[in-house]
Amino acid sequence: MRTLAVILIAATSGFAQTESSQANTLKLSTRTRVETAEGSGRYHTLQKPMQWNAGETAIVVCDMWNKHWCPTATTRVAEMAPRMNEVIKAARNRGVFIIHCPSDTLDFYKDTPQRKLAQAAKKVETKVPLQGWCNLDAKIEGNTLPIDDSDGGCDCTDQEYKKNYRAWSRQIETIEIADGDAITASAEAYYLMRQRGIKNVIVMGVHTNMCVLGRPFSIRQMRYQGQNVVLMRDMTDTMYNPAMEPKVSHFTGTDLVVEHIERHWCPTITSSDFIGGDEFRFKNDKRKHVVILSAEREYKTEQTLPVFALKHLGKDYRVTFVFADAEDRNKLPGLEAIKTADVLLVSARRRTPSKQQLKLVRDHIAAGKPIVGIRTANHAFCLRKGEPKEGLDQWLEFDAEVIGGSYTNHHGNGPKTTIKPGSQAHPILNDIDVKSLVGNGSLYIVSPLAKSATALLTGSIPNKKSEPIAWTNKTKHGGKVFYTSLGHIDDFKLPAFNQLLKNAIDWSVH
Repeated sequence: MRTLAVILIAATSGFAQTESSQANTLKLSTRTRVETAEGSGRYHTLQKPMQWNAGETAIVVCDMWNKHWCPTATTRVAEMAPRMNEVIKAARNRGVFIIHCPSDTLDFYKDTPQRKLAQAAKKVETKVPLQGWCNLDAKIEGNTLPIDDSDGGCDCTDQEYKKNYRAWSRQIETIEIADGDAITASAEAYYLMRQRGIKNVIVMGVHTNMCVLGRPFSIRQMRYQGQNVVLMRDMTDTMYNPAMEPKVSHFTGTDLVVEHIERHWCPTITSSDFIGGDEFRFKNDKRKHVVILSAEREYKTEQTLPVFALKHLGKDYRVTFVFADAEDRNKLPGLEAIKTADVLLVSARRRTPSKQQLKLVRDHIAAGKPIVGIRTANHAFCLRKGEPKEGLDQWLEFDAEVIGGSYTNHHGNGPKTTIKPGSQAHPILNDIDVKSLVGNGSLYIVSPLAKSATALLTGSIPNKKSEPIAWTNKTKHGGKVFYTSLGHIDDFKLPAFNQLLKNAIDWSVH
């Protein structure tokens, strides 16, 4: 009996240790950017699971002040703070060390045990000198950020509020500072980490383009010191004024800085990794999500579509690009982004992805979500002849079932465009000078269209029968579809084509 008891105790103890180990393991879904090929300037958006030991992890709360000199910045901090507090509580309960870093306000906390805890941390020698502020590092991230914040970044319309002064006096009260937390705003944060054996750092707070990168406790500094760092991308905000370049929405400005960080500094995660549910979005962020699949070599849409998206979609949409792998044309890294897409823009030619990847496209369409296709999209997922390699898949009926056309071949270049009678009032044709819309590529032979399709524009070249050149369709699942056989690299130089494509995306999601 005694032996049995010992065995039971040992077994129970082992189960408890395993359960405790699992509880102390942080399972994070990281997002990062990897260049499609060296020097391309284009990046795959990749999701990757990662596990960290909670006891070796700290959360740095960057400059979540009670007030900012920019009222809209103050408002967004207040909106974000309740969810941030929930994340911090959940992390603290898992054993993550919380370091509050409200710069310029340490006198407010001078008598607190959390401040004294930080002050008691012993200085350590470092291979790379600790810096009071880490400036833009041209060797790592280039010469500029992707947004112009030289005006201070306040997006208030009233000039009275654009006066820079120290408005803050403490961290916002919404975020609890608990027993065992620390308060600092200097290199003490790193001393604390070294003292506790912390190798992993989660950064959250404001502002992404300024303090989140530059403060002595934040991303650049921690990376210089060899720490494993992630940014919680939905628990941050930028100082960016949409009147400044690249003249996108405030929230797109944040996305651009986050993308910059994912490219050059560290992966990102979301608050969902700690408290579940959807990632946090500000109430004024009404942008729909456009996923753009660019996987063709003939018309260089991997070059034209990013320029189009920044200029024409940046004010109203969140945009994610999916590019084909440079070595394997049928591999589409990051295609999982389709799961959250409101509309999928397809610019692909004769690709046969894996069955799992093509299923993502099928699922999007089966859910009744819209598709916008340009140029080669009507033969996006099929071979000219033969069968795909083992493990790969094709969708021979994509043109007929989704696009609503019957692509067979093409005529010569330079089709002139006319409006199909009765289509003048269609919203996709708003503000378009059709006379200037002369295609630079060949005229596709696409007739007849499906009964569910409605032609908007026709194209013609001498001595050939005219063909539909732009139309709408509705899938059997109820999803809206727009397709145009325009999309040659030089078509993007035409204001009318850019307006047509922007109008089509607007129409598809409304």
